[in-house]
Parts: sequence; structure tokens; C-alpha cells
Amino acid sequence: MKLTVAAIQMDIELGNPKENIKRASKRIEQAAENKPDVIVLPELWTTGYDLERLDVIGDANGEEIKRIMSSLARQYKVNIVAGSVAKKTDKGIFNTLYAFNRKGEMTGEYSKLHLIRLMQEEKFISPGSSKGNFMLENVPAAGVICYDIRFPEWIRAHILDGASILFVPAEWPSQRLTHWRNLLITRAIENQCYVVGCNRVGSDKNNTFAGHTMVIDPWGEIVAEAGGEEETILYAEISTDLVEEVRTRIPVFEDRRPEFY
Repeated sequence: MKLTVAAIQMDIELGNPKENIKRASKRIEQAAENKPDVIVLPELWTTGYDLERLDVIGDANGEEIKRIMSSLARQYKVNIVAGSVAKKTDKGIFNTLYAFNRKGEMTGEYSKLHLIRLMQEEKFISPGSSKGNFMLENVPAAGVICYDIRFPEWIRAHILDGASILFVPAEWPSQRLTHWRNLLITRAIENQCYVVGCNRVGSDKNNTFAGHTMVIDPWGEIVAEAGGEEETILYAEISTDLVEEVRTRIPVFEDRRPEFY
């Protein structure tokens, strides 16, 4: 099966959900004109890293974003991996990814498991406790968030549950761009899957973000890559047949010896 991905590399206005929802909705409308199969958004795209105010500007149980993204998916008849948003609950605030099918039905929900101390996430956000696997057009897929890609065992857990495509919404800073690119490529190679990394651009009061939204195939080849400064929509075609071909030619999963790990 061939699928066209549209990854939205956008700037985010710190602490302004209303403006960011307006921007993202417009970008989704623009992407939908090219009739992709799936549209992807970056991490915390409604608020940015305004961590101190998430208890005020976060989305209660994610209800507003679920309603808006469901409506847009249904309107444009497109799958949406809706990046992640700050979801307020009575158990804490979670950095949560949602996925929707063409009918607007929610097909996946994942809260970021690994919180990055370097950006003080652990002081304001609660960690998730479940995997991010979901189905995309009958294709097993998974979503993780930004810092998660530094934990290969967590990514492998999703692949062992069947994922052929890994979506990675992020707010990855420019000073670690080399890590972003190399980690995404490595995760694609070692897991013999497609990786779609959707990063933001622009700056907030503490960081400048790297952009370089990327789509990487199971051989580790870069299918498409955006630049580092401009807002854009990155399009790429992926083929699930290639995943099967690579896994057959180099049977890594058959040759694993987990009893020793």
C-alpha cells in the first residue's frame, strides 16, 4: 500500500492556543488541497513550551482538540496524526498525541512516557503509561513524542507490536539538530520501518527550534526533508510493501535472541 504523508512544520506562538489552533487549521486546509492520506502536526502545537501556564491554557481532557481535529479529519476525509497537546486531567497534565481516521473517529491516543529534565518537563507534566500503537488505513502504526526517540527499547516495543510506520511529533531545538537527524535515521534502520519526524520551527523565550521535518524509509534513506527555518508542509510517499521487503531481505526480527537481552 502506498500512502502520501503531509507533515506540517509550523511556528508556534508561545502560550496562545487560540492563535495556534487557527494557524494549524489553516495549514491542514492547505495540505488537504493536495489530497494526502495522512496529515501530521508537531509536539505541543497549541501552547508551545509555556510549561508554567499549562494548568491555565491546557485543554481539559483534550476535548477541544479532539472535537476540532475530528471535525477537520471528517471534513477533508483525511487521517490526522494531531501532534500532541497539553491535556489537563484530574490526575495531572499530560503531553498527549491523538490520531483520527477519515471519518473523524479517534484511532489512537498516547501520552509522552519520557519527560526531558533538560526542559523541566517533569516539573509540570505527568508521564504516560501506555504505548502509542494505532491503525492507519489498515496499516499498523505508532506515535511517540520527541524525547522518546532517545530510548530505543521503547521504540522497539512499538515495532514488536506490529508498527510499520512511526510518527514522531517534536519540539526539537536547533543546538541538537545532529541528534534529531541521526536518531530518526537510526530508529528507521534498526526497526526496518518508516519514520515520520514532524518538528516545529521558530523560537520561544528559551529555545530556537530545528525544523528539519523528515520522512525516512526502512533502509534509512531520507525520502524527504524540510529546511530548518521556514514554515512549510513536507510531502512524501511511503510504501508499506517496502517495509515487508526490507524485513524479508534482512530478517532482523527472526534473528533476535531476546532471552539474552
